[in-house]
Amino acid sequence: QVQLVESGGGLVQAGGSLRLSCAASGRTFSGYTMAWFRRTPRKERAFVAGIRRINGNTAYADVVKGRFTISRDDANLYLQMDRLKPEDTAVYYCATTPLAVGDLTRPEKFNSWGQGTQVTVSS
Repeated sequence: QVQLVESGGGLVQAGGSLRLSCAASGRTFSGYTMAWFRRTPRKERAFVAGIRRINGNTAYADVVKGRFTISRDDANLYLQMDRLKPEDTAVYYCATTPLAVGDLTRPEKFNSWGQGTQVTVSS
């Protein structure tokens, strides 16, 4: 497993932007499948965005498509969140696995998780 640390969460007004970052302790993300999930008090952990380990192809949940952008470099995973809505309020988690993942939306496919960062969007 890889130790992950998220940062960049906070309080923002609706329509605003935030950029989340996720860093790995002691290693790079090279060759890893990466994803962002989020959890609200009422819902299970939900897929937000993912990026594949080799070709870098990305995938997004329909509710964030066109507003959020996932990206990576060797040291960090990012989630640029624009035009935020109150319903985006959640704890956001980054996740990783060294394996190829067919369905990025399945959290059980990832074996390393960060501690989460709170994003609160006010109306």
